[in-house]
Amino acid sequence: MAKVLVSDKLAAEGIDILKTVADVDVNTGLSEDELCAIIGNYDALVIRSGTQVTAKVLESAKNLKIIGRAGVGVDNVDVPVATEKGVIVVNSPSGNTIAAAELSVAMLLALSRNIPQANMSMKEKQWQRSKFVGNEVYHKTLAVLGLGKIGREVAKRCKSFGMKVIAYDPFLPAEAAESMGISLLSMDECLAKADYITLHLPKNKDTMGLIGKEQFAMMKDGVRIINCARGGIIDDDALIEALKSGKAAGAAIDVYVSEPPDFSSELFELPNVVTTPHLGASTKEAQINVAIDVAEQIADVFSGKSARSAVNMPSVPADVLAVITPYLPLAEKMTSLAAQMVNGGPTSVKIGYYGELAGIQASHLTRAVLVGLLQSSLGDGVNFLNAVNVGKARGIEGSETRYSECKDYPSMITVSVKTDKDECSVSGALFGSKDIRIVNINGFAMDFAPEGNIIIAPHTDKAGIIGKVGTIIGATGINIATMHVGRKDAGKKAIMIMNLDGEVSADTVKELAAIDGIESVKQVKL
Repeated sequence: MAKVLVSDKLAAEGIDILKTVADVDVNTGLSEDELCAIIGNYDALVIRSGTQVTAKVLESAKNLKIIGRAGVGVDNVDVPVATEKGVIVVNSPSGNTIAAAELSVAMLLALSRNIPQANMSMKEKQWQRSKFVGNEVYHKTLAVLGLGKIGREVAKRCKSFGMKVIAYDPFLPAEAAESMGISLLSMDECLAKADYITLHLPKNKDTMGLIGKEQFAMMKDGVRIINCARGGIIDDDALIEALKSGKAAGAAIDVYVSEPPDFSSELFELPNVVTTPHLGASTKEAQINVAIDVAEQIADVFSGKSARSAVNMPSVPADVLAVITPYLPLAEKMTSLAAQMVNGGPTSVKIGYYGELAGIQASHLTRAVLVGLLQSSLGDGVNFLNAVNVGKARGIEGSETRYSECKDYPSMITVSVKTDKDECSVSGALFGSKDIRIVNINGFAMDFAPEGNIIIAPHTDKAGIIGKVGTIIGATGINIATMHVGRKDAGKKAIMIMNLDGEVSADTVKELAAIDGIESVKQVKL
């Protein structure tokens, strides 16, 4: 049974799901060295923001297949190294959306009405109404930097307050923003026009220090800024300077460069700053939602399905994934078949998508083709995540062609594997909803299931060959489950395919190849 390590606190609902598919150990508060010492025993790792999955940890994770981040940000995971090692990294992009959006709005209102400061004053038994005069958000302009799921929910709520919402998002079409009643502008325009700025951007090389001294200079005097996204997007020194000079009237911060933060920072002493200890996802509902989400994805991966929120694999819409999922094992197995039939190392692979498959996103199918091609020689170290990079590193050229017409099937895949010695072409289709079949090999019509032990024997179409083959294999005690023969013209070249109930010896393969009329014999295993 698979083994899962949960190294940060996780809701019981998520752990219960994991226990249905794996043995689960909960061991929190581990140092890097402590994690390195035990991670090699596990197939999956579940984390939140506390565990740092470094390159060193991943080097020790010899059996790791998937990392589940119960939350959105994965900046505590070395994703490039995980991808190189073939480890899926999944997150929960929707589980804490409402929680994070509500906190951002709460911070905006608390900042406007000095609620934390007034509360502290009351705790000290002081009545200072005039000291805490605030500002209304009605008719003010809010700039949302990052109009993803959380940013959109924040915008929706702030529009209900009567705020004018503008946004910056380099990946969102203007039409999509306009449909929400939001003006999509450049970041500089947003900074210049906003009374309030709220950040909802990921943390990466492009966003680190994005809001610095130069950006504060573009802003209105008295601007208020909220960061419930990731620490480091705002330069702390520039923020402190803006708050002290009055350029910024206030800031509300939930996230920090390092957590816990350096409390000696002047940021925690300024009276116009509201700070919270990374509470964006800290609601009972969000904790349960993200735990269930990542646990379900890990269970799916263990059962051979695709993870719906893998951050290091191209995302595919649910409706498209439903169409291509039955074709994934077909693409992988038919390519493995072709790779085992050719002599020499593959130098290129050509993929043809026919019929309905020609009109949809096929990136997952292409990855399945590469897995089938490379695993035949490199083993299980190649998977959906690293197949593209491994193929490139080995100099294998790949190409795709799409054909809207498909005469005999709703959809079909053709894969042609070429080496410096020869070439093999295999076509496959789906019968019914999930019956995968090989329908053509090197131009010969076929109809067999790509599974188990298979003997492939090109030969001259003449009497007696099939009988001799059956006699030789029968003498081994191994049953021939199915036999298929494809030919174009009587008496000319043909190809014989046999599904066997077991693997025959190398000597038996040689004996079959010695039959008069047989060109060659290949035994492949799928």
